[in-house]
Amino acid sequence: MRMLGRLLAPLIFWIAYTLFRSPFARGSKARHDYVMKLFRYAADHQSRRALSVYGHLLHFRGEGVSNRIQGAIYLQQAADLGDMKAQYQMGRICEGGFEGYFRVDAVKARHYYSLAARQGHSLALTRMQEGVND
Repeated sequence: MRMLGRLLAPLIFWIAYTLFRSPFARGSKARHDYVMKLFRYAADHQSRRALSVYGHLLHFRGEGVSNRIQGAIYLQQAADLGDMKAQYQMGRICEGGFEGYFRVDAVKARHYYSLAARQGHSLALTRMQEGVND
């Protein structure tokens, strides 16, 4: 059953992303919550894009520290799977630390910036040129 979930995860992510960007989820908490459940399903079944998008939504727009930490965990998984945007965001999180769960770590920050920069992420390239504080 887990294999089926992994096969369906990219499709479920695409449906969630399409609904999220459409007027469907606006104005209704129930519909918004449904779309977030779709994102979570796809992320929990290792869809790289879902990990990145859902992680970003939770970390930067989520309510409460636990949601923000969970978002950073999803971002880290996406970054480790090669998602350029998540790699940049993990560089920022490692550079500044977050709530004691993610400690300031310049070596990890450089690592994630470097991965994103190699894929052409312009902000990661800039951070690499500026130098990450040790």
